[in-house]
Amino acid sequence: MLTLDLPPIASSTKRQLPSRILVIEDEDLIRNMISLNLEEEGYQVTNTHNGREALNLLERQTSQITEKQGFDMIILDLMLPEVNGLDICRLLRHRGNNIPILILSAKAAETDRVLGLEVGADDYLTKPFSMKELVARCRALIRRNSINNAPPENVKQYKEITLFPDECRVTVRNQPVSLSPKEFKLLELFMTYPKRVWDRDQLINNIWGADFLGDTKTVDVHIRWLREKLELDPSHPEYIITVRGFGYRFG
Repeated sequence: MLTLDLPPIASSTKRQLPSRILVIEDEDLIRNMISLNLEEEGYQVTNTHNGREALNLLERQTSQITEKQGFDMIILDLMLPEVNGLDICRLLRHRGNNIPILILSAKAAETDRVLGLEVGADDYLTKPFSMKELVARCRALIRRNSINNAPPENVKQYKEITLFPDECRVTVRNQPVSLSPKEFKLLELFMTYPKRVWDRDQLINNIWGADFLGDTKTVDVHIRWLREKLELDPSHPEYIITVRGFGYRFG
């Protein structure tokens, strides 16, 4: 059997979605001015004047894991109806939510600023403030957070599967999954060339090598093991798909 020479992976440019900012401020004039200025800078803004409504919005965002959803930062007033800003900040950090938070407050005393930062805020801006400074601080917080959370460039991800080639590890739905070396190499090949259909001989050449003397059924066994570890329902797979008469494809 001949080994299959694979072309280099074409780099894809992904359209950058606008950053989403949640503004929680009970003063209508301030809230509207903040929103207007941020939208003029290209941000997507969601507003609320109520602390409990803000928590409900954040809860809905985290429960819907789609690419276009999820806030990139919060601008948070302290004096809010129903749930105050400090309690919102405490609750988010207690839940492990590390979204950047910029507190807005008329309280300018050092003790108030220290308290706001100690409960988990990333920045603190006192009223009255410059809109240019507010926008600059938002830009800095979002940039810093995106840098800190950026995965290494060679990490491969598809839906809820993340593969770390340099670390030889895989997570599915944010949980670690133990794969054998051959299972790992199979998954890495699939994720490198999604949608490509592979027959058994091609998979053996690339994973086991041209000198492999075993049965091609070995491929089917390893595919079954992979499905059991990756799929919610291995009998109805959504990741490793059988293409009848041809072989297998990923995605």
